[in-house]
Amino acid sequence: MIHVDALPGTPNNKKSVQKIVELATKEASIYLDGGIDSLLIENMHDVPYLKNDVGAEIVASMTVVAIALRKLTDKPIGIQILAAANKQAVAVAQAAQLDFIRAEGFVFGHLADEGYIESCAGELLRYRKTIGAENIAIFTDVKKKHSSHAITSDVSLAETVKTAEYFLSDGIIITGATTGEAALLDDVKSARASTKLPLLIGSGISFENIEAYWPYADAFIVGSSLKTDGDWKKSVDEESVKYLMEKVSQLRQK
Repeated sequence: MIHVDALPGTPNNKKSVQKIVELATKEASIYLDGGIDSLLIENMHDVPYLKNDVGAEIVASMTVVAIALRKLTDKPIGIQILAAANKQAVAVAQAAQLDFIRAEGFVFGHLADEGYIESCAGELLRYRKTIGAENIAIFTDVKKKHSSHAITSDVSLAETVKTAEYFLSDGIIITGATTGEAALLDDVKSARASTKLPLLIGSGISFENIEAYWPYADAFIVGSSLKTDGDWKKSVDEESVKYLMEKVSQLRQK
């Protein structure tokens, strides 16, 4: 995960788009040199997040970053635009020739810190079809982090996963409660038993715990544990990337 620096117009923005691109490409190069299989970009520094409808300046800036990263590698690259700006993410992915997006609120509404996030599967997949972007995979969070799911407390994780598959998700993402917090292993096992779709672990993966999740997941979105001091706000730590990928290499040989 590359946490793109605060973009123009957001409260924490202090850098030009050119500098933001430079920082993102530097981090991408560290990941790629360390053997990471895929990149994912996200505007996580843009707090507080807008809900669904981000400004044109955010879309434009994320497109510039995405195109710069696309020039670095042929490996899969994805994008998430916070918060729940899923249509915009598809548009950027198509323009920059990316491979996938991470989508919030795909099925069942939930209450996030940005407010109520409505489900979007029908609208999002029709939009993807309309712009001819069906090659862009849509990986979808279920019971996502930083959210209350009390309104759907009578809908199990397994049923949510099954519904996402029925609504044509391309992959399921399971997370812990917050950024950097590991997903419950029982949740991962439940999701794995509920779908044949690719299963991604979307938070809390580290050198220390990846082995426990390895038998159940197809991919891991790793951010915080690869940053200096394990803090997502800090820069990528080369040694942490090296150690994680050495562990991954060992697991692949088992």
